[in-house]
Amino acid sequence: MNPAIRRIAIDALIGIVVAAVVAVAIRVADEPGARPPDARAYAIGAVIGLLLVFRRRWPLLVLVGSVTALMIYYALEYPGIPPALPLAAALFSVAAAGRFTWALVVAGFFVVLELIMRYTLLGEGFFPALSATVEEGSLLAAVVLLAETIRTRRVRLAEAQQRLAVMRQERQHEVAQERLRIAREVHDVLGHTIAAISVQASLADDIFDSKPAEARAALRSIRGAARDAMHEVRSAIGMLRDAGEVPDLARVFAVAEQAGVKVRSGIAGTPRRIPPEVALSVYRIVQESITNTVKHAEATTVDVTITYAGDAVTVEIVDDGVGAAANRRGHGVAGMRERASAAGGSLEAGPRPEGGGFRVAARLPVEVEETA
Repeated sequence: MNPAIRRIAIDALIGIVVAAVVAVAIRVADEPGARPPDARAYAIGAVIGLLLVFRRRWPLLVLVGSVTALMIYYALEYPGIPPALPLAAALFSVAAAGRFTWALVVAGFFVVLELIMRYTLLGEGFFPALSATVEEGSLLAAVVLLAETIRTRRVRLAEAQQRLAVMRQERQHEVAQERLRIAREVHDVLGHTIAAISVQASLADDIFDSKPAEARAALRSIRGAARDAMHEVRSAIGMLRDAGEVPDLARVFAVAEQAGVKVRSGIAGTPRRIPPEVALSVYRIVQESITNTVKHAEATTVDVTITYAGDAVTVEIVDDGVGAAANRRGHGVAGMRERASAAGGSLEAGPRPEGGGFRVAARLPVEVEETA
């Protein structure tokens, strides 16, 4: 069944039940001097029940209409009936819709009204009238509080579902970012390995006839690079998470040395454990820079300096190659700049104005550990 039709059917059933209960209450009511119930009295009870069909859409108007109908019933001097019977459903709907104050005020008004009627019009003693009124008031209060409790639970459930939806979105975003990081690592690993293989293959081809021993050494380097590539791919994911020092750059330097580029490396400051994303960024920036130098720069030397400062790690790679050619390095520089930015840092890259060559410099911030 359609949910909207189902709600209408439920509200119609509630209205029929309330109209029937009010009719029974009118029928059995016994009040000396009251006008005998007639068709108009029962019609008022039917109107109160009919209004409840609209209790979800216009809860406050339904309550006002129910109160008005009940006051007309009392004004026509029909036998008195407890206000809880015709008003309970309307009060519940108003409180459940978030109009708790309105429901409480209306319930309090009828409690006071019943006390006055019992004490003055019916001539009951104060305490008997008060006792009967407390029973009636307790029923109305229970209805209103039950509705407020249900409304509060619904609000909390909706908030919990919203928080869960936000957490799912955040988790999906984290998964997407993790996939992007892994894809970047695999790209960097394979890109460096293929570049190294290309350099060694070209070297082996050039000297195969004249220097077979060196050619065989180059071929062995190709085989080792291919074997190490799979190991690097597997270890890349672990490097994403494990904090530590900058990964060993010896093999990166060795590839450059085999290609005829002398690497001079140095460390300034005191090496320490740094966040994994910073350590990995340093490694990849050096790796990409040296790969570009070997492939494009026609350089003979490259200087690599890693500096540990108080709140940052800086890395500088400077070669003596052809700066203008080195500046045409495809997406290498853009990838390094993106990696530095992802770690919260910055990167500069371009030809050296003095002495030729190309310079890459990155600054990656790290948190300063507080000492007691």
